[in-house]
Amino acid sequence: MGCTVVRQLSSAKRRGLAGAVLSLSLAVFPVVSHASEVKVTLPRLSVAEYHAPYVAVWLADAKQKRVKDVAVWYDVEMENGKGEKWLKDLRLWWRRSGRSADLPMDGVSGATRRPGEHTIDLSGQFDDIPAGEYTLYVEAARELGGREVLSVPVTLPVSASQHQVAEGDQELSEIELTLEP
Repeated sequence: MGCTVVRQLSSAKRRGLAGAVLSLSLAVFPVVSHASEVKVTLPRLSVAEYHAPYVAVWLADAKQKRVKDVAVWYDVEMENGKGEKWLKDLRLWWRRSGRSADLPMDGVSGATRRPGEHTIDLSGQFDDIPAGEYTLYVEAARELGGREVLSVPVTLPVSASQHQVAEGDQELSEIELTLEP
């Protein structure tokens, strides 16, 4: 019966009804824009023996002091925590945070990733951090490979959209930070 009524409405009334339905659906199911995130792209390397890199992502203040660990990817599955042994190869992160960290870090530690683009959701990650200028660091180190650190500036709190990209040369192809208010 509802279809019959709609067919009998004029085209103007149908457009009005469609607009009302769309408005109601957006109120009930809001559109989710690209939230705050960092994309870490690991390159595909042509090497004889490839090992997925260990990666650390953290936020530091203007004095380069670690404020918050965002992600630490390493071999968490090794027995007796043996995967933690090589976290020292993430030298900058290790000096700033790792050596005093209680590993594995709940909600931060995770398995290594293969080549490709990997997204880390940052929604709510920086809500409790005081206003100021910060730097987001991404460091990667690979067994039988190299080590690389990329960084992008961050202004907190996020009052306007921020988009930063840094390109790597060896162990990181690119990092892309998007922050939305």
